[in-house]
Amino acid sequence: MNDFTIKDHNHNLRYNLAHEFFWGFGVAFHTLYAVVPLFLRELSAPEYIVVSTAGVFSIAIAIPTLFSAALGRNLKNIKRSVIMVHCIILAVSFMMGFTFTIIEPNIVDKAWKTYLTYFILYAFSIGIIVPIWTDFLNQGTLRSHRGRFFGLGFAFNSLGSLVGGIALSYLLSSSIEFPRNFGIGFFILFFSLMMGTILFFPFRIKEKKKSEKHLSVGQFISDTLEIVREHQNFQKYLFSRIFYSACLPGMGLYAVYCQDKFNFALSEAGVFTVLTVTCAAISSYFAGKIGDRYGHINSMLLAYVGHLIAALIAKFAWGMYGVYMIFIAIGIGQGAFMPSAMNLIYDFSSKRDTKTYMALIDSILAPFVLFYMVLIGWLVKRGNYELSLNILVVSLLIGVLIMFFIVEDPKNEKMI
Repeated sequence: MNDFTIKDHNHNLRYNLAHEFFWGFGVAFHTLYAVVPLFLRELSAPEYIVVSTAGVFSIAIAIPTLFSAALGRNLKNIKRSVIMVHCIILAVSFMMGFTFTIIEPNIVDKAWKTYLTYFILYAFSIGIIVPIWTDFLNQGTLRSHRGRFFGLGFAFNSLGSLVGGIALSYLLSSSIEFPRNFGIGFFILFFSLMMGTILFFPFRIKEKKKSEKHLSVGQFISDTLEIVREHQNFQKYLFSRIFYSACLPGMGLYAVYCQDKFNFALSEAGVFTVLTVTCAAISSYFAGKIGDRYGHINSMLLAYVGHLIAALIAKFAWGMYGVYMIFIAIGIGQGAFMPSAMNLIYDFSSKRDTKTYMALIDSILAPFVLFYMVLIGWLVKRGNYELSLNILVVSLLIGVLIMFFIVEDPKNEKMI
């Protein structure tokens, strides 16, 4: 078996940076915290649906993850598999662009329901992709350099989103009528994701040991239950993530709450994206550095604190500068979250199956995301924004305290 070297790792890093840039550029036209809720609102979707988009997204991702992880246990060609599953999201994003650009959505009864269906399918396809993509990167990186790999990768993702956010701002302030302006953005999303997927072809992957046995579904279930029952530090981490999941309905709530309060133009979605992704790029880079040096639990705390600050600012927003500060804080939280979360998955799983750990997190958290989504949606439907924000603040604060005082860095824990 050929050794996977630092040269191979750096080769993959270069292609991953380009992949993340294209992915970030495209997703700027479909952000959960600005574009999706504002688009649904313009389509006259109910307010409780609008503020629940991030929660719906998380739940839809969670549904297929364990199924994807189970099927992916015995994949022989991980590169081919990850490219094939990305074709699902390409198909969905193309249909989103086609529907709202080529077809006049006014002929469709309740256009928001059409888009919401696409949105759920979009999230569902990500749920299929994530476990396989996680294993793909596990086989294409060196453990000792993963903090830098993901830190730089998600920084380039944010850089792509910065460029995309500027383009989005021009697109939404142009003379192109609604909803075709958003539809064009969805087409840009499709082409960007396609370019990002093509960049997986040159990746170099570690060779698997020939002695690895075929793993049955029964063995997968047994291994999964063993992790849930016996990996106590992982349980504590999940406990903190339960309270952190409050930030998901928050990301939909902030844009709607602040638009009600300050009546800003739709083109501000582009400004929010630029601010968010700029801060996310910086935060992502430093989170990777902090994680490699001090442990990824500490870099994850930066994500928690960023979203906590966003909720606090939303409570006391004093004008548009306050609104901008909310999205700066969201950017810090989002930028720190992805490299930290990915590296923690690898640290917790160690020599066990990475896909299973990734799938477990999404699946176990889904009911709690649903709880926050229903609760916040119910309160917003009754116009009780203040109580909604208080719940977010308290939940995020509890999550910070659990992560700081209770969860141990998985690099220091004993194997189960």
